[in-house]
Amino acid sequence: MSFWRNIAGLAVRRPDAGDCADCPATRPGEDPAFSTAVTALGAKLAKADGRASVGEFDKFAQVFQPDAASERNIHRLYDLARQTTRGYESYARRLAKRYAGCPTLLEDVLDGLFHIAAADGAVTQDELDYLESVSDLFGFSPLMFRRLKAVHLGIEGEDPYGILAVPHDAPDDVVRSTWKAALSEAHPDRARARGLPSEFIEVAEAKAASINAAFDSIMRERKAMALEGVA
Repeated sequence: MSFWRNIAGLAVRRPDAGDCADCPATRPGEDPAFSTAVTALGAKLAKADGRASVGEFDKFAQVFQPDAASERNIHRLYDLARQTTRGYESYARRLAKRYAGCPTLLEDVLDGLFHIAAADGAVTQDELDYLESVSDLFGFSPLMFRRLKAVHLGIEGEDPYGILAVPHDAPDDVVRSTWKAALSEAHPDRARARGLPSEFIEVAEAKAASINAAFDSIMRERKAMALEGVA
């Protein structure tokens, strides 16, 4: 089953889906506006670095897996949308407005876009600027974007406190509880429960790893500082 339908089951399959209490009754996989917006965002991302190529649709299709019956129309829309990056803001705003009550779905879409950008082994600054703009239009905070960026591009050079979204002077118990909550939210089993493609399971695993790495980095630094204080 395709991404369109799997991601749509989020509000239906999770009985405690507080994130999605206000999702539209129409499932995204059956919503042309959802499919159109995601296709356009993926196509315009391909153009963001100025090197849009025909083969990039294959990367898009690998991640978002359009249904066989609709693939031809989606490919046609993709080819039209990738001619220019202009207009991507309206598609992002449309998704953000329609699925404001379902931020997990919007995060899945952004994860998919990150995966496409990184598919050729390098994410250009233009692509990164595009992704950050989409993230902002989705209503995500700068800290959320930094976390997603760290997941997909590595945490080197990133502030581990920023990844966990805690202040530098937060007590150990706050850092620990925040880490546990973030790890629970990013657990790969949640992605599996939503029926997402394997690429998204890999993203969830990377998220969990980056959250663990950030927590370990903070605690190592604090332990070292404590030892220095004793000395």
